Amino acid sequence: MKIFVVTISDRASRGEYEDISGPAIERWLRKAITSVYDLTRVIIPDGEETVRDTLIDLSDNQGAELVLTTGGTGPSPRDQTPEAMVQVLEKELPGFGELLRREGLKQTPTAILSRQTAGTRGKTFYLNLPGKPAAIDMSLDAVFPAIPYCLDLIGAGRIETDPVVVKSFRPL
Repeated sequence: MKIFVVTISDRASRGEYEDISGPAIERWLRKAITSVYDLTRVIIPDGEETVRDTLIDLSDNQGAELVLTTGGTGPSPRDQTPEAMVQVLEKELPGFGELLRREGLKQTPTAILSRQTAGTRGKTFYLNLPGKPAAIDMSLDAVFPAIPYCLDLIGAGRIETDPVVVKSFRPL
């Protein structure tokens, strides 16, 4: 299983800001996933073309099966991750974004500003996550139970999880 964590941030990509989101995602995955996987973290600047080209490269050339992004989903002018995702995805799975916003609203009223989404391209599943570590944990706790089965359905590698951290759901 090849997993990529992509931090989308102008400042972090220039080294002006420490990336705390990518490491938070990696920590959560290390606790939750019990099967063997290879994880690579990438930091790229904001911008529709940069994000689009990176995400396409990860699935089409690097063999990514799971891509988790953080950053670029708000309403500011440089937040263009959703616009890039639309160009990358073959099948959008809007339920993930709906659940992420619902869970986020339990923590902060500004979660409604998020434009996170998810979907597939070939054998790659993509998910946009928030940028704050506490929100990342809450978000992954909420949506990850469905991700292993989604990976099964698209023909990606199999992920097993620690049921104490997150119980994956696979229909019988």
